[in-house]
Amino acid sequence: MSQDETSRRSFLTAVGGAAATGALAATAGCTGGTTGGGSEVSGTLVYARGDHPGNYDPQQTTNGEVAKVSNQVFDPLVKFEPGTGGELGAGLATDYSLEGTTASLTLREGVTFHNGEEFTAADVKATVDRFSDAEYEYYLGDANRSGYGPFTFGDWVKTIETDGDYELTIELEQQYAPFLRNLAMFAAVILSKTQIEGYESGGDPQVALGEEPVGTGPFEFAELDNENNRVRMEANTDYWGDGPKVAEVVFKEITENSTRAADVINGDSHITDNLDSQSFKQLQNADSASLLSKNGINVGYMAFNMARKEEFREKAVRQAVSYAVDTQAIVDQIYQGFAAEADQPLPPDVIGHNEDLSPYETDKEEAQSLLEEAGVEPFEFELATFSNPRGYNPSPVQTANQVKSDLEEIGFTVEVNQFSTFSSFLDYTDQGKHDACFLGWYTDNADPDNFMSFLLDPGVPVDEIPDGQDWVGYDTEGFNTLNAAAWANREFVETIREGQQTYDTAKRRELYKQASEIAHEEAPWVFLDYAQTLRGIHSSVNQDSYTVSSVGGPYLESVEIE
Repeated sequence: MSQDETSRRSFLTAVGGAAATGALAATAGCTGGTTGGGSEVSGTLVYARGDHPGNYDPQQTTNGEVAKVSNQVFDPLVKFEPGTGGELGAGLATDYSLEGTTASLTLREGVTFHNGEEFTAADVKATVDRFSDAEYEYYLGDANRSGYGPFTFGDWVKTIETDGDYELTIELEQQYAPFLRNLAMFAAVILSKTQIEGYESGGDPQVALGEEPVGTGPFEFAELDNENNRVRMEANTDYWGDGPKVAEVVFKEITENSTRAADVINGDSHITDNLDSQSFKQLQNADSASLLSKNGINVGYMAFNMARKEEFREKAVRQAVSYAVDTQAIVDQIYQGFAAEADQPLPPDVIGHNEDLSPYETDKEEAQSLLEEAGVEPFEFELATFSNPRGYNPSPVQTANQVKSDLEEIGFTVEVNQFSTFSSFLDYTDQGKHDACFLGWYTDNADPDNFMSFLLDPGVPVDEIPDGQDWVGYDTEGFNTLNAAAWANREFVETIREGQQTYDTAKRRELYKQASEIAHEEAPWVFLDYAQTLRGIHSSVNQDSYTVSSVGGPYLESVEIE
């Protein structure tokens, strides 16, 4: 996106481009405004993060770094209440219900997009069609839409009908228990029909949505400065909800964990996330900053790519690697106790988590015995890892070195393939180029389907999974690229798909407990950890105004700077 030089200079000055000025000094001179509720807003809230994507179209990515920004710009139909474990509340829909295969929604009136246009049911229909309807002229396309497309709308929405400007009826292909919860996910936020169809820019609407997105959210997208790895947003003074409480929000990239923590301690940033053990301690010991924590609803894992590495198709080999990797050392020493060992895909706070399962104990002798029984000699493989910290893996390079060391003790040769940016890493793994890789998942909706189906369903009909084969190729039609293991276990798939269609909570719980037991036994992943959600905040942030949330967010519209 081109920018005039005057605008760019103003941007850099406002966010503290010179180290001597700093973000908090810039805050004092920031232009204020008035929110829709009539209260005055002023100040610049600076959020430091470890990566800077260049595309903020929520339908083209699975990247949580995009969601942090797009969740400020766009609104969903249904929202998660801040600080809860996924309790639903009204968003752009004031009333919503799901009965059988029919979802009915009444939309909020009087809401406008940042370009001044009124929000109506036509925007919802265009948003859904862009993500899921190949017949729609402005369909995003199979190659461009993210892996969320099929799960959010594509596999489920049969028809979407509007009745005037504020009534919607969505007919599903079958019963789908998580549907209302999916409407609250970042990938389901509502886009502008005008922008989707490119009326404003006159250019490619796919590009415009990624670089100049227009939503109904609490902050308007003001500037994408890729040269300096920053995004600036301004308060939406006509926002329909409460807030915002600051005039500007700036997201800036600081890749080094300790430097990012120091930036908060020094007051050059207000909030940061995805911290490692060193930065935990920095914030804990600081007088000018705090470390906030909350139970996380996430999982970190190492996926075996069965489609690429033949040896990983043997369950005994996958189990052997699981026994060899010292996950307790990872969570206790590398993650400094801010995580617990994982033993299944579902974290403890999600229904269907099977409490009867335990992590694989570190047992090198058992690992070697399993390899011998399978008739497989230790071999060489690549372990792809990101470099930037993630909440579920705050020290990925250290973790990779731990895995490498553990496996070399029993004869494996592990080549760590380290990516400098998370975006390039995701591109690599989405194409299935890895032998094995680190990944993880923050819940989008606190539903078990969000872990099981998103991450471990191959996305193909059960009868298309070859008999006697627990994997499918990345080139299989309809393959779910979020399934980085390419795992395709018939019993597991049938169980979780039954769970999708079951509205009875008790029955769903039992189905997902069964699925968890299958996943534990079959070991498509090395289950690494369930991590706490951690945030570093500067003392100038009113702690009562900032909610650490494990579902959705970050909720920056409520944040006040003292």
